[in-house]
Amino acid sequence: MAKNLTTKILETHLVEGELKPGTEISIAIDHTLLQDATGTMAMLEFIAMGLPRVKVELAAQSIDHNLLQTDYKNADDHAFLTSAAMKFGVHLSKPGNGVSHQVHLERFDVPGKTLLGADSHTPTAAGLTMLAIGAGGLDVALAMAGHPFSLPCPKVMGVKLTGKLPEWVSGKDVILEMLRRHTVKGGVGKVIEYYGTGVHTLSATDRATIGNMGAELGATSSIFPSDERTREFLVSQGRGGSWQPLAADEGATYDEYDEIDLSTIEPMIACPSSPDNVVPVREVEGTKVDQVIVGSSVNSSYRDLMTVCRILEGRRIAPGVHFHVNPGSRQALENVAQDGGVLMLLMAGVSIHQSGCLGCIGMGQAPGTDQISLRTFPRNFPGRSGTKGDKVYLCSPETAAAAGIYGVITDPRKLGEIKSYPAVQNPEKYLLDDSGIVFPLEDSSAVEIKRGPNILPFPDFEPLPDSLRATVVIALGDNITTDHIMPAGNKVLPLRSNIPAISEHVFEQVDAEFPARAQAAGNGVVVAGENYGQGSSREHAAIAPRYLGIRAKIVKSFARIHKANLVNFGILPLVFKNPADIELFKQGEEVSFPDVRKLIESGADQIPVYVGDRKVITLLEVSGRQRQELLAGGTLNFVKQNRN
Repeated sequence: MAKNLTTKILETHLVEGELKPGTEISIAIDHTLLQDATGTMAMLEFIAMGLPRVKVELAAQSIDHNLLQTDYKNADDHAFLTSAAMKFGVHLSKPGNGVSHQVHLERFDVPGKTLLGADSHTPTAAGLTMLAIGAGGLDVALAMAGHPFSLPCPKVMGVKLTGKLPEWVSGKDVILEMLRRHTVKGGVGKVIEYYGTGVHTLSATDRATIGNMGAELGATSSIFPSDERTREFLVSQGRGGSWQPLAADEGATYDEYDEIDLSTIEPMIACPSSPDNVVPVREVEGTKVDQVIVGSSVNSSYRDLMTVCRILEGRRIAPGVHFHVNPGSRQALENVAQDGGVLMLLMAGVSIHQSGCLGCIGMGQAPGTDQISLRTFPRNFPGRSGTKGDKVYLCSPETAAAAGIYGVITDPRKLGEIKSYPAVQNPEKYLLDDSGIVFPLEDSSAVEIKRGPNILPFPDFEPLPDSLRATVVIALGDNITTDHIMPAGNKVLPLRSNIPAISEHVFEQVDAEFPARAQAAGNGVVVAGENYGQGSSREHAAIAPRYLGIRAKIVKSFARIHKANLVNFGILPLVFKNPADIELFKQGEEVSFPDVRKLIESGADQIPVYVGDRKVITLLEVSGRQRQELLAGGTLNFVKQNRN
């Protein structure tokens, strides 16, 4: 029987279950990837398992998020992660070496392998045909310990690409078109597999851009075939021996289908404040721009940066526009510098920053009040930039460069009136420099782990009680993101290894009184609408509410990673059987879950919740394994119990 590529890779890694969409499967993980915003807690969780060394083929830890050292906290975390990586056999990408996804693409990705990363943009590795999945830090820590990764078996959406992108249009416009068509919920429970004659026209880094922002569709992962363009990139990185051809069988079928003629794509832009609020650039032309940023976790490769350099060559940034470039890696910046691009940027008036996430995670580069910011970033959720009421647009490097020149949002095709399209290609052979990577030691027995005063032990969580009485602490609407739940930025990110301190910021941008109310309630419930927990994989959006006493979240639907994180930390992820029942759950209402432990033990999928004397049926849609983890009060408790 003809098989699609996703099925082939899943089959070769399947440990438990069958490939039937919606049922739980467990797969073996080849590579793991941590970054410092999620990695500090994940490393603490790995340490709690008591193992001397990681058990995966390759584990990597990047320091790319918490780069601003405004006090001792981030520097202490970096020292902790460096020593822990050396202790446990993990490859470490040092501060300034680059964003985890870009560095892994360049130096470690291998076609046909699986990658589990504690970052929702892990599917950037689609650029080199890895089945890469974002997850919570605890899931990655367990994979590092040799455990398989469990998830609902995804559907596979086949997207047939034909034609070739026109000039002034790039991979960013393709994924923005996908978001226009399918929204931030369109990929939930699916792997997006691209195939067709148009695939060959896209470089590995264009494919990485599309894979990265598949996360904004809510997709489990995205993937491209491994073909001559894949081999070409690996050879350019001195890793040609890692290449193998991989593709769907002729006549393979998919659960869902879409088709894009690349020749019909035009420059697209996501307007404030959601990645799926997409329109053609021409529809918002003329809008004044105050800030432009190119780079960070997406559109930060050599091709993207050098395209901007060539467009800006011999020109100046418009008055009143602040133009920033955040290279995706030191390698990308070194190769741009070798080809004269750095001088082009400096002469144009661009500010060049160190290689890292920076403004994408709210770590600096916040726009001013009522200012408009154009970014090649993957997300523009409200307040994510660090400015409340921000006006952030997402666009391609070409569109960003055009705005920099004209000072207003401009269809980049108009640049054709003043210069020819640069048509930049990735180098045939990159200038290679691995000095920013610390490779594992053969003998790490003498390494001491360094812990600063802000690095606290993982909190203890008690098992689920027989029955539960709680208070609705907050009631929310649709599309609540993990940025709403647990904000990022330079004030909050340094607290990632200190759960009591970071918990004071839960729902800070939505309701600053939430932490105090939750603690006063003793046991709390959060109520919300559709797609709750979309966005970042940050498990702190589950740990911190749990620390404050939240024992259940009742919503119309969950985003995949957040739901898994809730189970990991003992919060009941319940879904309204009748969505209209949400109206009964007002803030301050007392609710009860009688005999909830016995119901979960028995395998019941309907959990009654009483609001006063009104009985509401909620659904617990979890696997048998997850039931045991909920009963234990979380996955770490469950693992420890079974180990002992």
